[in-house]
Amino acid sequence: MKIIKNYLYNVFYQLFIIIAPLITMPYISRVLGPTGVGINSYTNSIVQYFILFGGLGVSLYGNRQVAYVRDDRQKLTNTFWEITFMRGFTMGGALIIFYLFLFLNHQYQQAYLIQSLLIWAALFDISWFFQGMENFRVTVLRNTLVKLGTIILLFTCIKGPQDLIKYILILALSQVLGNLTLWPYLRNYIDRPQWHKLQLWQHLGPSLALFIPQIATQLYLILNKQILRFVIDVQASGFYDDSDKIVKMLLAIVTATGTVMLPHVANSFAKGNKKSVQRFLYQMFDFVSCLAVPLMFGIAAISLKFAPWFFSKRFTAVGPLMMIESMVVLLIAWSNVIGVQYLLPMHRNRDYTVSVTLGAILNIIISVPLILWLGINGSMVATVLSELAVTLYQLWVVRHEVSFNQLFKNVGKYLIAGSLMFIIVFTMNMRLTFNWKLLLLEIMVGIVVYIVLLFVLRPTILRLLAQFKQRLLVTHDNKQ
Repeated sequence: MKIIKNYLYNVFYQLFIIIAPLITMPYISRVLGPTGVGINSYTNSIVQYFILFGGLGVSLYGNRQVAYVRDDRQKLTNTFWEITFMRGFTMGGALIIFYLFLFLNHQYQQAYLIQSLLIWAALFDISWFFQGMENFRVTVLRNTLVKLGTIILLFTCIKGPQDLIKYILILALSQVLGNLTLWPYLRNYIDRPQWHKLQLWQHLGPSLALFIPQIATQLYLILNKQILRFVIDVQASGFYDDSDKIVKMLLAIVTATGTVMLPHVANSFAKGNKKSVQRFLYQMFDFVSCLAVPLMFGIAAISLKFAPWFFSKRFTAVGPLMMIESMVVLLIAWSNVIGVQYLLPMHRNRDYTVSVTLGAILNIIISVPLILWLGINGSMVATVLSELAVTLYQLWVVRHEVSFNQLFKNVGKYLIAGSLMFIIVFTMNMRLTFNWKLLLLEIMVGIVVYIVLLFVLRPTILRLLAQFKQRLLVTHDNKQ
């Protein structure tokens, strides 16, 4: 039940962060325009390099290590302070190097200065600790309240292109505030540091091992924005970013399972329960496939008319980008299960690292030729091919320990249901005038068609859901 609660907390939050940009992005896109959106996207992508290198992969490593030792308060205390202080040194170094970069750089200097607050926010980010403790309630409530405040400020304070710096400041300060609000909750789990027992640098090597795949994962997303900025213009970078935000917001509903399952699987592995780990793999792969397929086809079906309606006609180029990028929903869903929920908890760091590094290298090699050939759409084709390479490699490295027949048992049924759903929704989208009423109708029709077809095709997940429902009823009756 704890897994279900944590997943529901995560899904609630992911739904909220989908709804929040759906409210703010059309307004911001119209108020700031393509150039303003592009400048924010470009400067933010540069700052993300410093956050990435300063973070040292702690978000994954810290989550996993906390899950290993969470039953021992003393070990938990030492682990938290060791990782936190080590990260403090590396983030401090990142800040110094960034301000040196800022001194030497003369373009978008004010925007960069405000964006540097995100590095300070990352310095105080301890969400990895609560994820390792499987306490998702704290992070979800904190993030929800902070984002509500941010939405109010955006509508109140951002009125035109001249407010770009103010927009960046609001987003950055919300990150700082949100991360600081987690610290008071620590006293429920850990004690003050015992300085003579701390061994900060024992975590450096293992953290670096997870740092490499994090670099690779972020590299091609950040690089694509910068390549577009230099090969085409800053607006192209903004178009790519807008498409990626919409697709990744919906994808977050699926990948929420990774955040929830990593500490749970790591704890099971630490206790030697390998059978449970493999069972989780099959169940989660089937579950995310069932969710990812309709999301993938749904985004593709509405994208061409959704983008100019949602962002304004100046952002029509975002539509084809969304349609192409929709394919990564299923690919990332699969690689999230195999990589984050299976390889990492099982200490298969090398296999995970090679997979994402392969994707990054492929993206670097093919991005420029594809952009020169296909324009802005080429960058998104490169992204899809890179994610495909990651997923295929991960499937290859686990081929001797899992049954592909069992892993992909129901995927064909989901694809059939999703394809038919796509045909119906895409036809509606192209033939009818697009507005919010049609969008809601398309979503409802898509959901109904997909669910009805699942009942016709009878994938095994229906039986699992029925068993889960029965278990809930039994639990409820026992409480009565």
